[in-house]
Amino acid sequence: MNSTQQWQSVTWFEVDEHQLGQRIDNFLFTRLKGVPKSRIYRLIREGQVRINKKRVKAETRLVIGDQIRVAPIRYEQKDESDVPVSDGVAQSLLSRVVYEDEGLLVVNKPSGIAVHGGSGVAYGLIEALRAATGKKYLELIHRIDRDTSGLVMISKKRSTLKLLQDLLREHKIQKTYTAIVKGQVSLDQQMIDAPLLRYELSNGERRVRVTKEGKPSKTEWKVVERFKTATLINASPLSGRTHQIRVHGLSIGHPLIGDDKYGHNTPYAGPEARRLCLHAMRLEIPNYPVIEAPMPEDMQQVIDELRKKP
Repeated sequence: MNSTQQWQSVTWFEVDEHQLGQRIDNFLFTRLKGVPKSRIYRLIREGQVRINKKRVKAETRLVIGDQIRVAPIRYEQKDESDVPVSDGVAQSLLSRVVYEDEGLLVVNKPSGIAVHGGSGVAYGLIEALRAATGKKYLELIHRIDRDTSGLVMISKKRSTLKLLQDLLREHKIQKTYTAIVKGQVSLDQQMIDAPLLRYELSNGERRVRVTKEGKPSKTEWKVVERFKTATLINASPLSGRTHQIRVHGLSIGHPLIGDDKYGHNTPYAGPEARRLCLHAMRLEIPNYPVIEAPMPEDMQQVIDELRKKP
């Protein structure tokens, strides 16, 4: 593998709900690829890492909205060929671009691919797209679960990243997901209002549960079609919590089909799915056209099977 020494300019990060509570050292390990951990700790000790203009310690925990500044540092820049992305995977992902302009790229991510590498994943959507396009600046604007398919926004300019992350924080971007859930949902439309708390299992895996100690969380559910043993719904989260739609579904007795983390023991007599039946289908962004992704073939097959049941 080839690598070159380069100087990186001042780097800024903004903390969102996905990094809430994370230690600053662990946050930087995943963001500053090619920088040794010892160098990151030295940067922190020397005050070259600041949160909201203040010096920090390695154990400092992040809060939503924190502005992280990292002084210019020398780092190892790996060649694009170091990312193990085959031509087939690269072309497949490029064919999934559903919207692009000078600052924004929106990709219809397949189920099963993480949005970024790490935690045993060699590469994710963002690394694969950087390798496939050769673009130096591509950054995730938000994230969706590895098992969820659908629309992911990626910025091509820092100004677009800041603009759209601000709109997300202000709840001005409407995300609509489609999901297949177990059982017949009785109400045509409902607002699920249940606070959610994120925690970790002993093996470090993230989980979420409904509890009064959790953060306020609301999801709007609308029934699209009812089947004998399941229901097709559209869900619009009004807050961006981890696993929100999945845990809210479980909380009202309708976990998602194919979910191996929440409600997999809930009785269900319909066709099985090889994946989590959750798809980010629509984005409504101020001053942009409505962006949509069609129903994935594997979810459509489950729907077709359900329709056959009398």
